[in-house]
Amino acid sequence: MAITLYGIPNCDTVKKARHWLAEHHVEHVFHDFRKQGVPPERLDGWMDQAGDKLLNRQGTTWRKLDPAAQAAAAERAGARALMLAQPSVIKRPVVEWESGQVSVGFDAGGWQKRQKS
Repeated sequence: MAITLYGIPNCDTVKKARHWLAEHHVEHVFHDFRKQGVPPERLDGWMDQAGDKLLNRQGTTWRKLDPAAQAAAAERAGARALMLAQPSVIKRPVVEWESGQVSVGFDAGGWQKRQKS
């Protein structure tokens, strides 16, 4: 299983992550949420592994949501539906590592440790 990095290409954090992977010669596949959408068959696994961290409640997309949509996201089904409908509400990047583990966000130190193990 290859490393897959999910995100939006113009996101600064995704840019940093992609640069880090290239700089460290880590082969990976990039999945663009805008062009390819959020893969529904992967989302449940991400939610299981990342929990609440997956839904970005700090971003612009979240802040623009009406209170009813935000309240609906408190339940797993509502959060899932929101992430499928509006991928930009997902904290980026989401990375599926070769081990099958999922990480959310960019952490150079954590990623370096993964490469050494």
